[in-house]
Formats: sequence, C-alpha cells, structure tokens
Amino acid sequence: MKSIIVVLLGIIIFLLIDKPSGNAKEVKMEEDKKGRVTGIGGIFFKCKDPQKVKEWYRDNLGLEVDEHGSPFEFRNANRPEEINYLQWGPFSEDTKYFDPSEKEFMINYRVVNIENLVEQLKESGVTVVDSIETYDYGKFVHILDSENNKIELWEPVDSVFTKYYSDRKTTK
Repeated sequence: MKSIIVVLLGIIIFLLIDKPSGNAKEVKMEEDKKGRVTGIGGIFFKCKDPQKVKEWYRDNLGLEVDEHGSPFEFRNANRPEEINYLQWGPFSEDTKYFDPSEKEFMINYRVVNIENLVEQLKESGVTVVDSIETYDYGKFVHILDSENNKIELWEPVDSVFTKYYSDRKTTK
C-alpha cells in the first residue's frame, strides 16, 4: 500500500514540474520528433481480488472505478485545453500480462513518437518484448528495464477517452 502511495505522489510531482516555456518548448518539440516519455499513463498491480480492491479504493479513497480500475483525468501541461488520462488498475495475482517480469506491478508511460522511440531503444540494446500494436485509443509496446521490469509504452489518443468518458465518471 505504501509503494502505491509513493508512486502516486511521484506522478503528481512529475505532472506539476513538466511545464516548459520559451526556448524549452522548442527543445521539447525537437525531442518529440525523436520520441520520449511525457508522463505516466497507468499504474497496474497484482492483487488477490481485483474487484474487492477496486471497491475498497472507491469506498475509502473516493476513486471512481469501472471494469478496468479507475481512470484519472488531468490537463495537459503544454496544452491546458486538452484532457489527458491515466489508468489505475488492479490485476489478478495470476495474470500473465506482466510477464516476463516477476514483479507485482507494471508502469505505463505516455510517449510521443513511439516508432522513433522504439528504434532508439533497440539501438541502445533495450529489450523490446513485442511489436507496436495500434488501437483507436493509441499505440502500445512493451520493453524491459535494466532490472527486467516490464514497462508499457503508450502513445495515447486522448480524444477517444474524452468521448468515451463524456457520460461516465473519472477520478479528478
């Protein structure tokens, strides 16, 4: 439980400090062409009873939950008119989705230009677990970090979520 709170606090700090201005915007635009992480897209963890865990977080911490966990809604620091999303989700303790990692969690990072980023990662010797998959809500690929933690990279299409959640509740 403590580790989840620490991760959430880290996300909040990351979102608050990532606000470029002036020449920093030009640098970001150049970095965007190469591909890079722009924030956290999701926090996923294993538990004995995902439904019970979702209900506990709903009842005790006020999270809005659905079949996938809890969608967190926030504003893009560079484009405040744009709504972005972060997915919090408990998984069954016997899920294979985090494989080959043996950890109890997986972090999803929001990225720009996923194709170029994956090429850079391959050139650097990073293990790319699968190929990029494209859905209407974004592109995904999985990599392993230096300690074999599986990481999900996501190039989101937030407008799809904005439409989907227009008549549903999100955690704000």
